[in-house]
Amino acid sequence: MAEQRIRTYRAFWPVYVRQHRQPATRRLHFIGTSGALILIVLAAALPQPWLLLATFFCGYFFAWLGHFFVEKNRPATFTYPLFSLAGDFHMYALMWLARMDNEVARCDAAPSDNHLNAPQ
Repeated sequence: MAEQRIRTYRAFWPVYVRQHRQPATRRLHFIGTSGALILIVLAAALPQPWLLLATFFCGYFFAWLGHFFVEKNRPATFTYPLFSLAGDFHMYALMWLARMDNEVARCDAAPSDNHLNAPQ
């Protein structure tokens, strides 16, 4: 049976949250996103193009550590790169607001019929 693609960010968000259940995974994402944002600022301030490349490495390195070694699942970036990027910043904002743990509990309690929810 063919898997149904997620077509909206609203449908993707609970799937994304379920792929980040472990606090350690979320912390690693927070470190990577913070580092990437710092590198973007530095790249804008300094004439060093390699800093933009470092931005991607920093963001993905920490996030993928969380997926491969903590959650033991496949990052949504591989299937939904734009939704995943939006999810990273959405989660980052909720972490700054200390609301991400509640969001994980809310999404875990909601019924799910999406193929990405199970660890891969």
